[in-house]
Amino acid sequence: MKKIKPDFLDSPLLELFFRLVLGGIFLYASIHKIMEPAPFAKVIYGYSLFPDSSINLIAITLPYIEFICGLLLMAGIFPVSSAVILTVMLALFIIAISINLVRGHEFDCGCFSVKNGGKQASPIELLMRDALYIAMSLHIVFYKGKRKFSIL
Repeated sequence: MKKIKPDFLDSPLLELFFRLVLGGIFLYASIHKIMEPAPFAKVIYGYSLFPDSSINLIAITLPYIEFICGLLLMAGIFPVSSAVILTVMLALFIIAISINLVRGHEFDCGCFSVKNGGKQASPIELLMRDALYIAMSLHIVFYKGKRKFSIL
């Protein structure tokens, strides 16, 4: 039987590229949130989805999960587990964006900056970007070949 999947998807270099890019994105995205949890808590509050009592806990823990998963992906340590966690986080973020899009609610996503300066991405751009990140993450999860520069 003929393979349907293109050969380049089986490339260990593509899997490594996805790990490094996705890991780097989440490392970068986590730094400002770790350094400034109070403004990030305001961003989470702006989603109008979470009970007030949970916002500080989310603002403190979420960036560390992003940081650790990004670091582990880049280091090749438990890449599948890290990618699964990031996929779930991205899916939940897509749901949160979609709910606010349907509501017509404007908000700051807080992805790469907790300051309200600069151009803010539209919800559609955020959804497309996160769909791309999920595709990369799922490639890592379902990759069956030997991983380059991976410990586990």
